Amino acid sequence: MNDSRILLVDDEIHLRHSLRSTLCALGFIVGDAATGEDALEKLRKENFDLMLLDINMPGLSGIETCRAIRARSDIGILMLTVRDRVEDKIQALNAGADGYVSKPFDINELLARIRVTLRRTRGSLFPDSLLRLGTTEISFWDRRVTVDGRATRLTPTELDLLHFFVTHANLVLPHEKILQAVWGPDYGDEVEYLRVFVNQLRKKIEPDPARPRYILTEPWLGYRFAMNPVDTRAPS
Repeated sequence: MNDSRILLVDDEIHLRHSLRSTLCALGFIVGDAATGEDALEKLRKENFDLMLLDINMPGLSGIETCRAIRARSDIGILMLTVRDRVEDKIQALNAGADGYVSKPFDINELLARIRVTLRRTRGSLFPDSLLRLGTTEISFWDRRVTVDGRATRLTPTELDLLHFFVTHANLVLPHEKILQAVWGPDYGDEVEYLRVFVNQLRKKIEPDPARPRYILTEPWLGYRFAMNPVDTRAPS
């Protein structure tokens, strides 16, 4: 992991220098940028595995930067934020972030979230799976979903979540179990966090997201992924 390339984007120069020194000492290759515009320019010229992106920057905001990156890249994105409002964090996730870390953060917490995100974004973990659910076809190999002829792609986080649902089909899965299995043991209480990703998945795999057929809500408990005997897996 320690040859991973991380782009640190924050307008606070002291934080950038401090965090860059820490990550470099751990063996990461670290680039940095002070603005969203600078970050987009660096991404055009260099390859990175993960971005640490401040949510609140002058000029192009962290949210706007995240949306621009997600339109063309699957790079892992962790938002750095001092905001405590749930709405702000949900906005970051809706923009395409894989997670967030609140400032001031413990370096061990940040490293744990970096490890989880890098693991998820380093290629497909499910090379042999093609799933057909009625008119929905899911290729785990290339993260492609086709519903009634309409094709879209899953982000690495959406892929991890969907794969967990599929491999635990027809079981009631508590919120905490899903969060800890997909995001790691440091997660567990962020139910709103999970709801954002479930809503994103429903928009991509459900024929009618407003009336989900596959990802069902179990009130006050969690979710259940409904699969019928006619649903099939085939080699990709």
